Amino acid sequence: MSREILEAMTALAREKGISPEKLMTALEDALLSAYKKLPGAARYARVEVDHETGDFVVIRYRIPKDLEAELIGETIEEESYYDPETGEKVEPQDPEIDPAKFEQYRDRIEEIDDTPEDFGRIAAQTAKQVILQRIREAERDMMFEEFRDRVGELITGIVQQSDSRYTLVQLRDRVEALLPKGEQVDGERYDHGQRVKAVIKEVSPSTKGPSIIVSRRDGELIKKLFELEVPEIADGLVEIANVAREPGYRSKIAVVSHADGVDPVGACVGPRGSRVRMVVSELRGEKIDIIPYNDEPARFVAKALSPARVREVLVDDESKQATVIVPDDQLSLAIGREGQNARLAARLTGWRIDIKSETDFAQTATQTDEDFDGAVEEVGGRCQAISVRGRRCPNEALPGSPFCGLPKHQALSRFTTAAVAILEPLSDEEIADLSDPDKTWDDVVDIVTRAEELYGDQEEIAVDESAEPEEGEFDEVAVEDGEIAVEEGEVAVEDGEIAVEAEVAEEGLEPAPEAAEPDGEVDSADATDEAEEPAS
Repeated sequence: MSREILEAMTALAREKGISPEKLMTALEDALLSAYKKLPGAARYARVEVDHETGDFVVIRYRIPKDLEAELIGETIEEESYYDPETGEKVEPQDPEIDPAKFEQYRDRIEEIDDTPEDFGRIAAQTAKQVILQRIREAERDMMFEEFRDRVGELITGIVQQSDSRYTLVQLRDRVEALLPKGEQVDGERYDHGQRVKAVIKEVSPSTKGPSIIVSRRDGELIKKLFELEVPEIADGLVEIANVAREPGYRSKIAVVSHADGVDPVGACVGPRGSRVRMVVSELRGEKIDIIPYNDEPARFVAKALSPARVREVLVDDESKQATVIVPDDQLSLAIGREGQNARLAARLTGWRIDIKSETDFAQTATQTDEDFDGAVEEVGGRCQAISVRGRRCPNEALPGSPFCGLPKHQALSRFTTAAVAILEPLSDEEIADLSDPDKTWDDVVDIVTRAEELYGDQEEIAVDESAEPEEGEFDEVAVEDGEIAVEEGEVAVEDGEIAVEAEVAEEGLEPAPEAAEPDGEVDSADATDEAEEPAS
């Protein structure tokens, strides 16, 4: 064999992307197959090729009878199997000893040079076929190694043919993928030459090359399409937390931002809806709802039922079940066509969702928001806080507390009311001090007093009796000489001063230099509100 053959093999390896060692091994196997086609060829032999000169040598083995019988017995034992139908042991008819075993007994095996002078036409044709077969096998192995780690990746291909069983998609030259009927979207057509996008679902080796299965139904397709269209997702600033999809009809995606100032929903929608429109176009008109992810289950479930408006969500953390109350006119919208909206919301959140109208819930609920009188009595269960709009908080209360973990709601533990409105005049720092359990009453008394004074004009709210200073209550306090009159108010005696929160008539009256003091020293009396008539 000349050096021209070696150079041709090297060029072929470079063209096909195959390592020269693999191609040289294929050449040796091809020459061995050609040798065995010759008359009188030995059953066991090997071929060695000089990588410098291209010369080759055929070495035949002369094996002692006892050793051959021993190796054949081992081969039969290794290759035998049991028929699954009959349960009988099946032995190979013509066992072939593995050439690798000859290396262990080289001291007992005689090696003889049996290089033929000319292979002949049939032997050369056999060598050619073996080399081509090995090249194809090497290409298939390379393709399998390339695609085995690309499962879940978005690919673009051109439809080659389509029938009732599958659609053949060409990814590149001599690389094709199958789009089975079960991975196609109902109602979509795949015409010859059409360009389609899909995600790689499965890659497995086969005799004809790697079997690549792609999908148009998988939820991963939506993630990859948004990653392609939205730079914030590609950069990791925005993440798609979950996807719920009914292919061809509707999808819901939950998005979360990992950077301050980045709106995840706005980033996915794009300017004038351009980004989401491109995804919808690729999905052939499938509707997509983009939901902001929220760690609070109640808020997340409420958003997941978009576009329906939700009035209230009651959650049960143990069973992961949420009862959603919606206005009567929103019930059908929340459920969706054939339950589609509710089904997708349940898949997106991972919670079981029970949707009820306000009328149905009012008839079946044992306790409604109207029955709640505002007193803080329960500990644990549902949070007792009442919002400024008069709605009860849907979150679960912390263990040993009537309120949830929100700072404003925890701050209500300093009061005997559950109305969040009393905290509206306070700053964030003051609310943080009130919600800090390590702060004693002495630390927060000024903040609580100020909140009550500012809120007292709207509704009278008292401090927790166990924590407040000593005070006295009077149905009526009258000050002589027609100067000041207090009706149905409260008088708190603290450090010799009277704090009055009630209705006081001041019209046409001059403040007295000194007021009569009931049962003790009184330095001053503060009158804040007006009454209709002064007391005589």
